[in-house]
Amino acid sequence: MSEADAKPVVGIIGGSGLYEIEGLTDVRWQSVASPFGEPSDQLCRARLEGQEIVFLPRHGRGHRIPPSDVNYRANIDALKRSGVNVVIAFGAVGSLKEELAPGSFVIIDQYIDRTVNREKSFFGPGLVAHVGLGHPVSAWLADLLETGCRSLDIPVCRDGTYLCMEGPQFSTLAESELYRSWGCDVIGMTGMPEAKLIREAEMSYAAVCTVTDYDCWHPDHDHVTVEAILKTLFENADKARALIREVVPRVAQDPGFSVDPARTALDTAIVTAREVRDAALMARLDAIAGRVMNSKGET
Repeated sequence: MSEADAKPVVGIIGGSGLYEIEGLTDVRWQSVASPFGEPSDQLCRARLEGQEIVFLPRHGRGHRIPPSDVNYRANIDALKRSGVNVVIAFGAVGSLKEELAPGSFVIIDQYIDRTVNREKSFFGPGLVAHVGLGHPVSAWLADLLETGCRSLDIPVCRDGTYLCMEGPQFSTLAESELYRSWGCDVIGMTGMPEAKLIREAEMSYAAVCTVTDYDCWHPDHDHVTVEAILKTLFENADKARALIREVVPRVAQDPGFSVDPARTALDTAIVTAREVRDAALMARLDAIAGRVMNSKGET
C-alpha cells in the first residue's frame, strides 16, 4: 500500500489515564524499540469503533519523567514504527489570558520554543534536513477537535499560541508578563520539540491543551500550586477522554487526511548529497525518513 492510500492510525500522546476509555477493544501493551533510546513507556494499542489507536503516556505511567527528560525522539520514532500517521497530543498548560479560565481547552495553532536542553531533530551531521514549520498543525485535524469540543459543550479556544518553557520550575512573574506581551495564549513544558519531531516524521498533527491555572500573572491566582493544578487536571481528564471518543472514529472519514501536506514534509527537506550521507544515521532514520531515502527520485 502506498503512502497516499494508507489508512489512518491515530496516536494519542498525553497523560497516563487517557487510555482508560470506555469502548476500547483489543487492548494490549507493547514494547517498541527505537534507535533513539527508550520511549517513555510501552505503547497501548487498541481499537475504538473499529479505528486503530495507539496511546503513549508522555511522562510514563505514574508520571515518572520530567518534561526536559522525556525522550521525545524515541517517543515519536516508536509511534512511527507502530504505523501511526496521525497524532493528537494532549497537555496541561497555564493560561496567559483572562478569558482562558481553568477548565478551558485550547486547540493550538502556533508555538514559540524557549527550551534549550532538548534534542530537537532526528537529523544531524551526515544527513541534514530542514522541514517547513510555518504551520506546525494540520488544520483538518484541528477542525475535527474543535467541532468535537463544541458538540460536547467543552469551553474551547481555537488558534492558540503555545509558549514552551524548559521547566521544571514554573515561570517568574517577569517571565509570565513577558510572554503575555508577546501575545501568547498558554504556557507549557512539553509541546516542543514534540511538534517539530512529528513534522519531521511526516505525521498529521494537532494538539489540545487543557488549562489548569493562570500561571502567576493573575492578581487573584498569583501562586501556582501543584495541588490546584492536579485538581483541575483530573477534572479535565474526563473531558479529554470524551473528546477522544468523539473525534477518533471521525478521522478516517475526513478527506483532509489524504491531502495533508505534513505527510510529504520531507520531499524537499534533505539537502545532504546522497554520496556523502552518513550510513549509520541513515540506518537510524529508517522509520522516520525511509520513504524519501529509498525513493529513486529523491536527491
